[in-house]
Amino acid sequence: MINLEIPGKLQNVQNMARMLSVQVFRPITRKYDKAEHEKPVELYPIAEMLRGQMRGGAGKKEGGESTGMKNGQNMMAVVGTQEMSWGDVAMGVATPGIGLGNAAIMAVGTPEQQEQYGKLWCAMAITEPGAGSDTANISTTARLDGDEWILNGEKIYVTAGNFCDAIVVWATLDKSLGKRAVKSFIVPRNAPGLAVVRLEPKMGFRVSDTAAITFTDCRIPKANVLGSPEIAEDAKKALGGAMQTFDNTRPMVAAMSVGVARAALDLLHEILAKEGVTPAYDRSLWNSTALEAEIYRMEADYEAARLLALKAAWMADNKLANSKEASMSKAKAGRMGNYVTLRCVELCSSLGYSEEHLLEKFARDSKILDIFEGTQQIQQLIVARQVLGLSSSQLK
Repeated sequence: MINLEIPGKLQNVQNMARMLSVQVFRPITRKYDKAEHEKPVELYPIAEMLRGQMRGGAGKKEGGESTGMKNGQNMMAVVGTQEMSWGDVAMGVATPGIGLGNAAIMAVGTPEQQEQYGKLWCAMAITEPGAGSDTANISTTARLDGDEWILNGEKIYVTAGNFCDAIVVWATLDKSLGKRAVKSFIVPRNAPGLAVVRLEPKMGFRVSDTAAITFTDCRIPKANVLGSPEIAEDAKKALGGAMQTFDNTRPMVAAMSVGVARAALDLLHEILAKEGVTPAYDRSLWNSTALEAEIYRMEADYEAARLLALKAAWMADNKLANSKEASMSKAKAGRMGNYVTLRCVELCSSLGYSEEHLLEKFARDSKILDIFEGTQQIQQLIVARQVLGLSSSQLK
């Protein structure tokens, strides 16, 4: 039997995140959209509360009997992220302790690494001026020197790179070996040799700092490598398991798109209702007005993206291979979020374009969700490889 409803054990997370959106995010949304690069101090007190709520799992019947299925950390993160993104998608990302680096550490870190860094705010540094989605071209180097790694290189577009506590940095042990030699390292934000050289002004996501960072003979402990420090013999086993991070976090990015799209649709309905326009869902698409038909299509597209994100998260919680589903959910939701938010602006005409309402901000914020953690094109490439059974060298 298929149940498409949110499990009861996760409804508390959903309700708490919606309350956070209404009471904390929405009241200060315009403040930090205008005050780019200012530290969002209102978000720090709620960080520990969120960490506590997002841990743990479900999957037991009342009384403790196992159901054989688990709705755990990934499902909780997707449900919570969707609701927080309804309030302000960028503030969810800017909340201390909720970083892509945290996901990497919890996915592939040792128990010691998880204990030391798991509760901190950890960013992820992958992109370089000459290497975006193509990790084989990463130029930042890591060299072992006794009991320390020495990092040299430059990273750009590091989300939370300025305000975070630590950064998971992707670097190569030998660039001539391509992705087989790429590893990820935990670098404390105050490590000697690490410097934030620039903060990027952006179209949207302004409350979330985006930094350019350099590493100049940056020394970190030998134990700070994630996964095996050895160069992989097989490219498929490269990156020390770090790619598993994306199988967990791409559904979260999908949830961000779902959340901001829901916010746009809700506001669209609110604005139209004030003008006396209320869609009648009991009529078929062909017996509806052009406006109603467009809203029905957007709602259907939204629902498809929402269910894809939930499925990918459920698979991750139940230890099922979900690379295809994670990429499908991210590609679908990213595209849907871009279209829905911008279309809502268009349907509301001048009210959608002005700052009187948040529709224009939803549209600006949604664009990055189709780009970061793998562009639309990269996701489609991953899905194609999975469907066709081809390797990255066979299908580029």
